[in-house]
Amino acid sequence: MFPIHSYFKHQTMMMINQMLFFTLLTVATVVADSPPPPLELYMHDILGGSSPTARPITGLLGSIYSGQVPFARPLNPQKGSISVPFSDGIPLGTGLSGTAFLGGPDSGNQLGRDGLGLGFGTITVIDDYLTLAPELGSQQVGKAQGVYVASSADNTAQMMAFTALMEGGEFGDSINFFGLYKIGTSVSRLTVTGGTGKFKNVGGYAEVRSLVPTGKYVADGVETLLRITVHLK
Repeated sequence: MFPIHSYFKHQTMMMINQMLFFTLLTVATVVADSPPPPLELYMHDILGGSSPTARPITGLLGSIYSGQVPFARPLNPQKGSISVPFSDGIPLGTGLSGTAFLGGPDSGNQLGRDGLGLGFGTITVIDDYLTLAPELGSQQVGKAQGVYVASSADNTAQMMAFTALMEGGEFGDSINFFGLYKIGTSVSRLTVTGGTGKFKNVGGYAEVRSLVPTGKYVADGVETLLRITVHLK
């Protein structure tokens, strides 16, 4: 005859094992559903100088930048003409810094005859460095390749569409970004629209903040340094 105490002992052990199984299953589910830690990248966008990573290719400012408009600032401006300020050979409003690199209260948006900013509609192609730290000479982890477009009439926003190509092999791992970068704001947000390799089918968003370039290695062009904090899911 089967002892009663052995029966209850057996049932108790089964209940404990079931509780342990469901506890482990719950923990595993929570861990699996937990988002990965944020990925932090530093993007170096450099216009002009000896090692540029970006080039405006359309619009008035793109033509001035490439030298197709030889007299962008007339020596003797006539009534109704437009004088385009420069800094380090870069026309006002070009790039991710907008008018900020000129500084001062009078460095506002330069308007064309149609009332729109001179930079409006400028498309800039990029092949920017991505590093693990803010310094330009720090470890490079990949490249940001794509375009940004001056999409606001007052030159305060750039529509960005680029791919972060991670180093290793043949750049098999990549993350795609799309969204609006607002010049002069504390933070902008871009959407993660997928990727390749270990980032295949990822989603999420990125917080983009502008920093002041520092460090031993300083570009001789006009550099815009962006800190990109990527939240994947």
